[in-house]
Amino acid sequence: MAVDELDTRILRLLLEQPRTSLREYARVLGVARGTLQARLDRLERDGVITVTGPALSPAALGHPVLAFVHIEVTQGHLDEVGDTLAGVPEIVEAFSITGGGDLLTRVVARDNAHLEDVIQKLIGLPGVVRTRTEVALRERVPHRLLPLVEAVGRSAGKRKP
Repeated sequence: MAVDELDTRILRLLLEQPRTSLREYARVLGVARGTLQARLDRLERDGVITVTGPALSPAALGHPVLAFVHIEVTQGHLDEVGDTLAGVPEIVEAFSITGGGDLLTRVVARDNAHLEDVIQKLIGLPGVVRTRTEVALRERVPHRLLPLVEAVGRSAGKRKP
């Protein structure tokens, strides 16, 4: 799906001012509220906007330890293990990957002992062969999408006839 300059401006506002009303977004953008709503609906339908809820901090919820756990899975059991991982609350994300391991999970924990307990739970799951864990020490670049949105916007502006 191609985004144009207005889509880019809408996405920038959503990222920079997520708690602003649609009426205010429309005013700032200089478009009708109906136009804005139609664009937002299309961006959601096309999968550009995927989440509309708040971003939460696991650390503020008492889980300041962040680790990336690579999981090697018995051949043919990737879907089963993936489905089982969804039942582990400390796993906040999981991806099937290439390279070292079959799955990469982002795990949060209360402390290192709790992290060890979570890893032991993962090792005991049917279909899990082994794990490899990397503990994050400090966030260097927080999750962000605005620079990408800006780059896409610049590209959209260059494509204009």
